[in-house]
Amino acid sequence: MSFALDVDRVFAALADPTRRDIVRRAIDGEEGVAELAGHYPMSFAAVQKHIAVLERSGLVTKQRIGRRKVVRTNVEGLRVARRLLDRYEDLWRGRLNRMTDLITHTKERKK
Repeated sequence: MSFALDVDRVFAALADPTRRDIVRRAIDGEEGVAELAGHYPMSFAAVQKHIAVLERSGLVTKQRIGRRKVVRTNVEGLRVARRLLDRYEDLWRGRLNRMTDLITHTKERKK
């Protein structure tokens, strides 16, 4: 899978506030699907669909432990998002630094 496709899936998954909250809860500690469903004013099936989107994006994994299906954070999925955000930060910092240099240079020439 390409980096761009990974990033698109990750950010599409994170676009939804319920999915962001599920990821946050999974970071705080693993929870069963049934336990997660109890946190949201929606059906169990709707929560399962949110978890499926997060699984496809690579942000969480689901594992059966006994009778429970446990949701865990997939750190590598979070790293994909972080790498893209780092690239954007580097890009914008570079642009801001160039604009600052240009403004400073223009002010010095006017003196």
